Amino acid sequence: MIDPAPRLVNVLLVEDDPGDVLMTREAFDEYLHNRLDVVTDGAAALAYLRREEPYTDAPAPDLVLLDLNLPRRDGREVLQEVKADPKLQHIPVIVLTTSQAEEDVLRSYQLHANAYVTKPVDFEGFIEAIRQIDHFFVTVVKLPGR
Repeated sequence: MIDPAPRLVNVLLVEDDPGDVLMTREAFDEYLHNRLDVVTDGAAALAYLRREEPYTDAPAPDLVLLDLNLPRRDGREVLQEVKADPKLQHIPVIVLTTSQAEEDVLRSYQLHANAYVTKPVDFEGFIEAIRQIDHFFVTVVKLPGR
């Protein structure tokens, strides 16, 4: 049996570190070919997800990659608001952060994160982590509305 072509998904990256944004873009450009939109703070993430100005024409993301340590609105606050909003709570949110603190892991899952991934520090490890996330959420699991 031939596997169907993987579906294209819209991914929202919420990340304020330019280096991590660049590495994620490279992973998507080179290996993944899904749509990647980026916002750099928590307030912008919520505006994007709610399609508020200036994001009124933004596509609804199928997956969110969320850093915890963000300006304006912390990633934990973003996660809490997304998972409390009936219009957004179905969107899988993957916490993608440098924090290995057990309290961050526990709090993220208490706030209903779909996964918690600690960012590898080396480029190859980072790219592989992004590829694994993409593979699992694009190829293996069924996303809502797809």
